[in-house]
Amino acid sequence: MQSSDKKKAIVVVSFGSTYEETVKKSIESTENKIRTAFPGYDVFRAFTSRMVIRRLSERGIQVDTEKQAMERLQAAGYQEVYVQPLHIVAGEEYDKVKRIVVEYAHAKEKAFERIAIGRPLLFYTGQEDQPDDYLAVVEAMKSQLAKLEKDLAVVFMGHGGVHPANAAYAVLQMKLEQAGFEHAYVYTVEGFPSLDSVLEKLQKQQVRKVALLPFMLVAGDHAQNDMAGDEPDSAKSQLLTAGFEVEAYLCGLGEHAAIQDIYVQHLKDAMQHRGHKCHKK
Repeated sequence: MQSSDKKKAIVVVSFGSTYEETVKKSIESTENKIRTAFPGYDVFRAFTSRMVIRRLSERGIQVDTEKQAMERLQAAGYQEVYVQPLHIVAGEEYDKVKRIVVEYAHAKEKAFERIAIGRPLLFYTGQEDQPDDYLAVVEAMKSQLAKLEKDLAVVFMGHGGVHPANAAYAVLQMKLEQAGFEHAYVYTVEGFPSLDSVLEKLQKQQVRKVALLPFMLVAGDHAQNDMAGDEPDSAKSQLLTAGFEVEAYLCGLGEHAAIQDIYVQHLKDAMQHRGHKCHKK
């Protein structure tokens, strides 16, 4: 707990997961990294997925929504609040968090002296003197990308969706290519780019071996089933059917210290009025 009289808090918000082990490896480890980086703050957890929260509740595990977390902090008398989303892109789930922060920031009756939100993993592309979050992520993943052999490709699976923020995955693909990783590909489960488009590229490149990795915070249901499952429609099965040798790695982004450091930096930027922020006028 903090020693200062002013009560300061950080709320670490993610989509959440019902997979206990991957929560510990990805979410809890990132929260702990944030605790270490900001010793003067109390750190709290919140999830944006109501389905995940409901399923955990059925097991006797209680996790706040982003709204409940804010209400608790207000009731407990916190004056300074920072919210750091662990979402990958500024999509629908991030919008939930941003909405509640904006609501508190611009409320007529002041709840907090200051409230600000950090940006998700992929946000800025280096324009107008802003940092390039994409290149920071590519740099963080270099240890995996550096292992690429001539006939081996790395294929990252993102979530995707219909939200305009889905375009971030195509931008990531371009950034990977610009960084010289010609055999690194990105596809999404529910958006663009598709696995079919990646399959075409792999066949043209005459790649023989494929390493599948989740480009998600946690290696949860999508990673274990849609990516690495044994069902015919999984990415692993489709690649095997197409004649590739496939290795699937169940390791969420949140397990990587370098990715955790990026979230810490985004939180520092929010505290220093850089990046995406909402605060009282």
